Amino acid sequence: MSFIPAVIRATYKSAYQIELVFNDGAVGTVDFEQWLSGPVFEPLKDVAYFQKFFVDGGTVSWPNGADIAPETLHDEVRAGKPA
Repeated sequence: MSFIPAVIRATYKSAYQIELVFNDGAVGTVDFEQWLSGPVFEPLKDVAYFQKFFVDGGTVSWPNGADIAPETLHDEVRAGKPA
């Protein structure tokens, strides 16, 4: 069985940056601004709305149904890309 990453904790840092903790212990801050295009992500450009994120189903989600695949977020953290 292959590993399926899941976000277990998310903490707002600044602007569009969220620190993520995964079920394998990986921790890092991800800048979500790179994904804020398209109709479902348009409301997230408002930082106040962006901050309404929550952890659901192993990833970061927003009230309007927007989310990013946990595998994508895990890859960002594992790559060590600075936020």
